[in-house]
Amino acid sequence: MVMDPANDPDRGMAKSGDSGGSLQALSFQPGTLYQYHYALSVQQGPVAELSPFGGWLQARAVVRVSQLRRDPSGDELLQVQIQDLKAQQEPKDAGDPPVDITLSQKMFGIQWQPSSRNLYVVKDSLLQSVLAEESHVLSLVLRSTTGVQINSRQELKLVSSTPGPAVADEQSLENALSGTEGQYQPLAIASVPFRRSCTHCPSLRAYLKTFDSRRARMDISKAATTWQFQRLIQMLRRAKKRDVLQLLKRAPEEMLPFVVEAAVAAQSVSALAALSSFLDFSKEPRSLLETFLYATAFSPRPSKELLSLVLDKLDGKQMAPEVRDTGMVALGSLLGKLCQQQLCGLQEVEHGVETILTGLRSAEKEHEAVTHLLALGNSQLPSTIPTLLEHAEKGPTAVAAAAISALQQFPAQHISSQVKRAMRRIFHEKRKSYEKTCRLAAAEILLDNTPLPMDVINILLATHQLGMEAATFLLLKVQSSLHANHHPARKIMSDIMRDPQINNYYHFSKAGVSSSFSGPLTATKELLSTFGLDLLFLEGGFLRKSVSDFSLLSHNWRLRAAQVTIEAQGMETMLGENTLEGEEGPELMAEMSAIFFDVQLRPVVFFQGYTDLMAKVLLSSREPTSMVKGNLLLMDHHQVIPLQSGLQAVVKLQGGLGLDISANMDVNVWEQELKTNVNTRGSLTIDFQAELDAPFLQTTLRSQTEAETSIHFDTILRFSSSPVLMCLQLREEQVPYREIFTVSTSAGNRSSTTRKGRQGTMPAREFALHKANSEMCHLLLTAEERA
Repeated sequence: MVMDPANDPDRGMAKSGDSGGSLQALSFQPGTLYQYHYALSVQQGPVAELSPFGGWLQARAVVRVSQLRRDPSGDELLQVQIQDLKAQQEPKDAGDPPVDITLSQKMFGIQWQPSSRNLYVVKDSLLQSVLAEESHVLSLVLRSTTGVQINSRQELKLVSSTPGPAVADEQSLENALSGTEGQYQPLAIASVPFRRSCTHCPSLRAYLKTFDSRRARMDISKAATTWQFQRLIQMLRRAKKRDVLQLLKRAPEEMLPFVVEAAVAAQSVSALAALSSFLDFSKEPRSLLETFLYATAFSPRPSKELLSLVLDKLDGKQMAPEVRDTGMVALGSLLGKLCQQQLCGLQEVEHGVETILTGLRSAEKEHEAVTHLLALGNSQLPSTIPTLLEHAEKGPTAVAAAAISALQQFPAQHISSQVKRAMRRIFHEKRKSYEKTCRLAAAEILLDNTPLPMDVINILLATHQLGMEAATFLLLKVQSSLHANHHPARKIMSDIMRDPQINNYYHFSKAGVSSSFSGPLTATKELLSTFGLDLLFLEGGFLRKSVSDFSLLSHNWRLRAAQVTIEAQGMETMLGENTLEGEEGPELMAEMSAIFFDVQLRPVVFFQGYTDLMAKVLLSSREPTSMVKGNLLLMDHHQVIPLQSGLQAVVKLQGGLGLDISANMDVNVWEQELKTNVNTRGSLTIDFQAELDAPFLQTTLRSQTEAETSIHFDTILRFSSSPVLMCLQLREEQVPYREIFTVSTSAGNRSSTTRKGRQGTMPAREFALHKANSEMCHLLLTAEERA
């Protein structure tokens, strides 16, 4: 570093080496040999006390500096010799026992907290000493105890200056170099990444040799399957196209979805090329094509090559309507994630957006328009909001509902005043009449996105104009928000509720059976997980819509981990309710839609039409409908951190999720009873590695975590009595978990490995949702046992 000494008020002492400091111009006298002592200390260890061990490296050397040449401009050619280099490394163990922890769901990214401090001491233009310290803390965003801390300290200190070789005046650069030993070539100052050679990594070709013996039936919800999924991804990333294609062709039918999901997650050029050759959207089974499309939708960091593959498969080809619908919602998710990576300007992204908009404009049936609107919701592109608003205000009921649902997926910063004005017109029916679910959804957008006090007041005052059930639902939605510390409108609503003209018996005495509530499930320092349930009934007592929601909140960010919506339409006609004036009653239908990890899936229809309903009632096999079943790569992070010493740290994170979610609706006409069940079984595996690499040393800190869970949400509704009897049950089975921490070091012919771990089982639990529900469940379940 060379700077003008006249600008430094503290001659002889340099400041910190950041941009705010200044430094004297350094100079080494000709004919003098300067000797420095260099010391390096690097420590790498976990941030959690659960694994109180790590590794360290120490190195010492003698550095000799002499001037070979000084040109007229003042630049100096220096000879730097490093001698007596001694390095020492070993694992470090504090010996403390592991402490208990509570596992929570972990997702997506890594937070990186770097810091550095550099101090130079210069006297009479001669460098006396340098102290350079840096620290890097990397951990999971949603679980800070899983991570690594790297500390590095370098020290250079002048110990002597003695007479050295004489420097000839005005000699050329070539002549100056010719007087030293060896051959020379220009080298960049920047650190050159060091790549490990993986000697024990399994290859796909070797995997294929034993593939026939691996054809055992795999349980998606088991951690062993998810670990196998992650290992297969690593093999596919190193494989050639012919080997990937051979694997796809040899895989038995029951394993093929597993292989396709791994190939999509790998996203290598070879894997995508093999998928392109293998998948035929006009011939392959519908389930396999949907597996491929959903795997692309859930990709944590999709590439433009993956988008190109999806566009190519969807472009102008004949395929089943369900596959095309799935392709559209998957395409929307891909576009949104690419734009989050600042890749919105890619030609492929622009083509994808135009594909969805063209499909929406040319849609001839309502369900086609609904699919394209849901795709726009998955994309969350602000440029599509005017299109969504137009369909929300002017479209028929199903289209309007889908458009408003798509708007609900947008983050708060995109819910502009233009959006809010449109939602006010829909809720207050300024231009036309809207179905109740549309009006309530519009009210939710107003209440959940930095609402104005007047919006809250107008919505509360308008409840007496709604039917009893819709009014009850909306008022309970407001009360639930008041009790949620994380709700953005909590303070505004609390201030409004101090007004007795608003908070009084007239407004809050609705006696409907509809309900809305939410509450916490687990809470840690970084993460809050919540469960919410909305139930909207018709005036005649039949369920119109239910929404069960599992959300994660962390760092002012909300993620809908799972949201299952069950809707029944057309019951108004069966129960004698009035439809909107001038409209025909909606077709009798029940369907289920789901959002997982902020990705809207294609809705699934339980029955459509009265004939189909009676057939399902009479011939029902009581088998649940699968919503999601497969393996997802939720976390995929790779980061190289060059250290000031020239060493480099490499951080890798891979998180896999095996998920099996099914739902069932059982309508018993004779008992006048409705039962719904949503069953979620899954396994989560996380592999976190931090590598410290140098040509003479390699050390690895690795944390492996796994957990299995099973959650059941059941509802029972009995219409034979008035009011309707309703029981909600949310229970979680035992959760086995395991954690393993490993430190491996290798230097020359020496290597060592230290491993620690723990495992356990969290007990099963049933969540008490609220007191009235517990009493109702006791009544209904006791009656069932007696029957």
